[in-house]
Amino acid sequence: MGNVLRLAIVDPNDISREALKNMLLGLDTVWLEAECSRYEFFTDVVGQSRPDVGIICLDENPDKAIRLVENLREIAECSVVVVSSSNDGDLILRSMRAGAKEFLTQPLTVDELLAAFERIGQQRAGGGGAKNRGCCCIAVAGAGGGVGSTSVAVNLGCALAADEANSVALVDLDMSLGDADVFLDTIPDYTLADVAQNVSRMDFALLKKSMTKHSSGLYLLPRPVQLQDAPLVAPEDFRRVLGLMKASFSHVLLDLSKAYSPLDMSALEEADHVLLVTQLDLPCLRNVVRLMMSFDEVDGLKDKTKIIVNRVGLDAGQIGLKKAQETIGRDIFWQIPNDYRTMVEVRNNGVPLLEQFPKAGITQAVVSLAAALNGDIATESPTDKNQTGAGWRKFWPVRSGK
Repeated sequence: MGNVLRLAIVDPNDISREALKNMLLGLDTVWLEAECSRYEFFTDVVGQSRPDVGIICLDENPDKAIRLVENLREIAECSVVVVSSSNDGDLILRSMRAGAKEFLTQPLTVDELLAAFERIGQQRAGGGGAKNRGCCCIAVAGAGGGVGSTSVAVNLGCALAADEANSVALVDLDMSLGDADVFLDTIPDYTLADVAQNVSRMDFALLKKSMTKHSSGLYLLPRPVQLQDAPLVAPEDFRRVLGLMKASFSHVLLDLSKAYSPLDMSALEEADHVLLVTQLDLPCLRNVVRLMMSFDEVDGLKDKTKIIVNRVGLDAGQIGLKKAQETIGRDIFWQIPNDYRTMVEVRNNGVPLLEQFPKAGITQAVVSLAAALNGDIATESPTDKNQTGAGWRKFWPVRSGK
């Protein structure tokens, strides 16, 4: 899911608060930003954490809790959900008049919570504010080693970050040999392992402090420094980290390893778009077919996978685009031209394409890909001339379907 709601809860009763907290922690559509045990302190908590939704449990002191709802309506932008073990009509009416968006009766169920959060999410999105548009999560995977998936992920992230309306993060999931930090010439203070081990104590501000911000505006969370630390990041911890990132950034890019480990599969399941990067040679195209067969076993994964052909025009021995589509039985979403010298130079200098070669054809191909994924441009089928290698002027994708 792209749009993650950030929550804060208040309940003076430790038992019911802990039960609610545990239920919320099991949902990947929300992030628990803060919790509070005193009604009188909750206004300050909301002011500091600025959640999308404030959950107020009424049972300890209904009168004081309803005054809190009224106070939040006046001073805060968050939507208020009230929870009570009572279904008294007068209490419900008072709560809604005070400004509550939802009244939920305990014991709560997961379905009730999800339905309430979905309604609130739709209401907030309907307000038209840019901050409520949700997060787009993009997983970048490779059909083999050396196909350029990391260079696509890094430069795509920088292209998205060039728009001041976006806040963009990149996570390096190649736990052994990831090198996204090398592409950006950074020496991070913290890694994915550090954040995953402390995710229960993380909030939006601490997360950003734990990441390395590049001059392009892109935030990076690199793989662990030591190989021995790779097992410290379990798939369930990663999902919680990703939940916080979805609540904090407009775009999250996940640079996968080539192992398709449980961690990689978690990333594929959580992503809104999966970019499968390949080259026009037989081993890569064969791997695309194998991967798509495996993806078909995961609900929805095959449908959100987009084939990206990198290094088009590398040499005369490449398989043609038309033949490649016939081989994999699938449309090619995007083409990126071969420019070996440019890529080697920016990689060795640790500088993004957009910064060092903004007008290069390969740069414009990545910028156009970012715009297409962001919904800023339409995509259309190229002519047969474009498919044979001529006409890199617009960098349209090769596709015939939706």
